[in-house]
Amino acid sequence: MKRRNFIKLSMLLGSAVFVPTFTYSKKLDINEIVFSTGIHNANEAQTIIIFQYGGASQLGANLTNLDEINTASQTDYDYFGTITKTENSCWEEAGGEHMETLLASGDMTLFRSCYSQVREDNNNKAHGLCTAQNQKGSFDDDNAGVLTNLAQILEANGIVDENTIMPFITLEGESRFYTEGELPLNSYLKPVALNEDLDNPYSRYERDWRYYTSEESSIPFYNDNNESGFDATLHQSMDALAQSQNQSGKIKNAFERRASLSDFIDNISTATTPDLGADAYPENSQFADRIETAVKVLSHNPDTKVITVGAGGLGGWDDHNNAREYVDRLESLFSTLKSAMAHIKAMGKEQQINIMVFGEFGRNVNLNAAQGWDHGNLQNFYVLGGQGYFNHKGIVGETVLEDQGGNNRLYLKPKPDTYTFEPMSIAATLYKIYGIENPETLTNNNGIIDPLFT
Repeated sequence: MKRRNFIKLSMLLGSAVFVPTFTYSKKLDINEIVFSTGIHNANEAQTIIIFQYGGASQLGANLTNLDEINTASQTDYDYFGTITKTENSCWEEAGGEHMETLLASGDMTLFRSCYSQVREDNNNKAHGLCTAQNQKGSFDDDNAGVLTNLAQILEANGIVDENTIMPFITLEGESRFYTEGELPLNSYLKPVALNEDLDNPYSRYERDWRYYTSEESSIPFYNDNNESGFDATLHQSMDALAQSQNQSGKIKNAFERRASLSDFIDNISTATTPDLGADAYPENSQFADRIETAVKVLSHNPDTKVITVGAGGLGGWDDHNNAREYVDRLESLFSTLKSAMAHIKAMGKEQQINIMVFGEFGRNVNLNAAQGWDHGNLQNFYVLGGQGYFNHKGIVGETVLEDQGGNNRLYLKPKPDTYTFEPMSIAATLYKIYGIENPETLTNNNGIIDPLFT
C-alpha cells in the first residue's frame, strides 16, 4: 500500500463530532427519521451491493417474451447462437442454470419489473443521471448518497461511532453511493478502499519490497522478517514521534490504532474459504475474487455494514453493439453469486448477509444493426440471502412487449396490474433493513419493495 493511500485510508480512524439535531443534507433532516434500534439489532444486516454499470439487458433472466421480440427485432437473435429457455424462462447459456439453482433453493428473489415511470415521463435514459439517482436513492440532484445517509443515521442513533471498524467498504473505488451532503461525513464513516487481495492499508510491511545482498547485488530476494526494513526500535521511535508531534484528533488516533488494525486486516486476509465443492468460486476471475473477499470480510467483521462492488473483472454492461459477450458476462456473474451463497451458508451467515444486484437502467429488446441493444427503462433486481429479514418469493413481476414503432422502439414494460416499483424503492428497502422505519422520506415517497417483507 502506497503511503499516500495509507494516509487517506487512515482518516477512517478519526473521532466523532456528534450533534443530536441538524440537517445532514439538503433533503434529510434527522428529526424526520424514525429509527428502530430493535429492527437494526434483530436483523444484524450486512449487504454486498453489485452495481451493473452501463445498464444490463433484462433478457438473461427474462426470455418470457422472446418469440414476440425476435419476430419484431431488426436483427435476428440467431446472432447469439443457441438460446435455451430454462423452466422459468431464464437464458440458460447466460447464467440461467445458476439462477434456477438459486431460485429453487430459496436463496434469491428475481424481480422482473423494476421500472421508472418518472424517467419515462421525462424521456430520461442517460447513464450519468440515472446512475447518480439510483446511488442516491432519489431524483433530487442535491441529495447525499444512499450510504452517506445510512452512515449518518446509524451514527446519530449510536450504532456506529469512532470505534466501529470499517463500517463501509468499497471494492470499486469511488461511487455516488458515498456522495456527501451539506455536512461532510465524519472520517470514520467514509468507506475504506480495499482490493480483492486485502492489501493491508495499516501495515508498514511491503511484501513486494526487494532487498539486495552486497555480494550478489543483481539477485533480488524478499525480506519476510522486516516491515519495509524498519526494526522494532525504529517502529517504537516512529510511534513515539507521532504521539509527541500530532495534536489530539484523527491522525493521532490513527497512529494509536495502527498496529491493532494491521493485525485485524491480516487475520481476515489469512482466513481460508471453506471447501465449497462443486460450488467453488470460478478460477482466474478478478470479479469472483472480489466477491469472495467481500463475503470473507463480512463473515469475520460484524462491524462492516455495506460493501460496494462494481463490475471489475467482468466488463461493463453498455451493450450497444457486439452484445455476444453479454452471455459470458452474465454466466460469470451468476456462477460467482452461486458460489457466494454457498460461502455465506458455510459461514452460517445466510440470516444476516444479503446481496443486491442492479444498475442504472435496462435496455430495449431490439437487436440493432450493430448486434446490440440501446437504452431502455426496465431492469431486473436480484436479491440474495438475508433470510433473517427477507421472505424470498422466487420470481416477482411480469412483462409485456411494447412496440412504439420503428426498428429501435421495442421495449419491455411491466404487465398491467402486476407488481412494479421505481428504482428508488431499492434504496428504501436497504434503509428499512438497517432500522429506518420511514425510508420513503429519503426516496421521493417511494416505499419499500413489499414482497420481500410479506
